[in-house]
Amino acid sequence: MRRARDTPGARAAAGTQAASEGGAKRHRPWRRLRLPRLSALRLPRSRRGRRLAVQGLMALCVLALLPATWMRLGSDARVGTTADAPAREVAMVFGAGLWKGRPTPYLAHRLDAAAELYRTGKVKVVLVTGDNSRVEYDEPDAMRTYLTERGVPDGRIVSDYAGFDSWDSCVRAKKIFGVDRAVLVSQGFHIHRATTLCRSAGIDAYGVAVDEPRDATWYYGGTRELAASGKAALDALFRPDPRFLGPQEAGVTEALASATP
Repeated sequence: MRRARDTPGARAAAGTQAASEGGAKRHRPWRRLRLPRLSALRLPRSRRGRRLAVQGLMALCVLALLPATWMRLGSDARVGTTADAPAREVAMVFGAGLWKGRPTPYLAHRLDAAAELYRTGKVKVVLVTGDNSRVEYDEPDAMRTYLTERGVPDGRIVSDYAGFDSWDSCVRAKKIFGVDRAVLVSQGFHIHRATTLCRSAGIDAYGVAVDEPRDATWYYGGTRELAASGKAALDALFRPDPRFLGPQEAGVTEALASATP
């Protein structure tokens, strides 16, 4: 048996009562919303107030650009092309996303550069570092497959499955895999930050900047660097432990030993 208030008659009675109490008025929650007045968003009326507001905005822009400027100036002499790169035992490639289990175009271009470094004899081992925090998402294995398809022997590729960001990748390369000197491979908008971070982690790093067309992805990456540079500056200053450190691994040492004639 339904309760009395659930019957059609009870609902009709309740409706009649609400109509008599509320009259023709209806409950409209949106009427309670108060939008900010446009006058609150205007610049100060006085000339001095406007000048101070503009100066404050300019100061914020300068502060936002300082970390990226510092990283570029500090690493500019250590960034070049694959032809400029010095001979180092290890090349380090940072992850840049997957699409349907395969490297994105930007990541593929990084791997192409690493394969070129290997073919020309400038490096002996390629350390691929990326995200494998989920079972269905495995950057390092996708990077390994791509490199082997382009002639890099599987035994010369070492995978870091916990390179969740650039700082984590650099610290783990040093502390977990024992990398002291490396050629880093990434796009131009990221390589200065990567080189600065790896140097802060104790790696003698040289960065290879992969050329890309100035498309929407490139501009997005450059804009994203402004925010990422602030975090990177704090990482370089305070040097926190990566999200996952773990025990030392002999992958790089063993791969180098196999590369020795």
